[in-house]
Amino acid sequence: MNQLHETANFIQSKIAAKAETAIILGSGLGNLSTKIQKEFEIPYTAIPNFPVSTVEGHKGRLILGILNGQKVWVLEGRFHFYEGYSPEQVVFPVRVLKLLGVKNLILSNAAGGVNPDYQVGDLMIIKDHISFFTINPLLGKNETELGTRFPDMSEPYAQDFIDKAKAIAAAHQIKVHEGVYVGVTGPTFETRSEYKLIKIVGGDVVGMSTVQENIAAVHSGMRVFAISVVTDLGIREDNNVITHQEVLEAANAAEPKLTLIISDLVKSIA
Repeated sequence: MNQLHETANFIQSKIAAKAETAIILGSGLGNLSTKIQKEFEIPYTAIPNFPVSTVEGHKGRLILGILNGQKVWVLEGRFHFYEGYSPEQVVFPVRVLKLLGVKNLILSNAAGGVNPDYQVGDLMIIKDHISFFTINPLLGKNETELGTRFPDMSEPYAQDFIDKAKAIAAAHQIKVHEGVYVGVTGPTFETRSEYKLIKIVGGDVVGMSTVQENIAAVHSGMRVFAISVVTDLGIREDNNVITHQEVLEAANAAEPKLTLIISDLVKSIA
């Protein structure tokens, strides 16, 4: 808690403005920040106690600015368990955002398609997740200043945000799916048998982020919306080989649709 308060106080000493909504951008999705009228920008390396993004496609900057007429915090790049960070470090920025007054959190990510009806470049609104294959960030002593010991996870993603996003997509004639995200540790892409297992347990996509951030956000009382870009298909029977470069390329191609939905959602939930 001392580190969290130190970091939040440092940021507020640089910019006293507030924002109730924050956005975390995933692999290949950083260009949304170009749509923001920036009021403040700082690299993660200059923020006390902050982890540093080490993955290609994550620029590593904290931004405060205006998106579609609304003030927002934007984390341009996130942190992952597979980078060697602890779950507490992965969710550290989410908890700092809470101390900065954020009430609504929007998460985006690149994910592997498991549902056979999905295609590369599709968007999937996350309605639920399966967290059993990753490490819960709430393990250990509970910080009551952040939230309760046993947070309810019956609605990890706010249904009214989901409904708003679906209406926005329909208005712009953007095809979106709604499904279940399975969180894994990575950094390996899944084996064929693992993809089959994920499909059997009810997963529509699989990824290496988002779940821990969501748990920490819900624990602290935030309302969360999350959306995935399907950047590869792990359920194909042919001899497909997945590379991170292909993931980035697919995310970049889908980004204009994602940006439009998030931009309108920010205004809708304000």
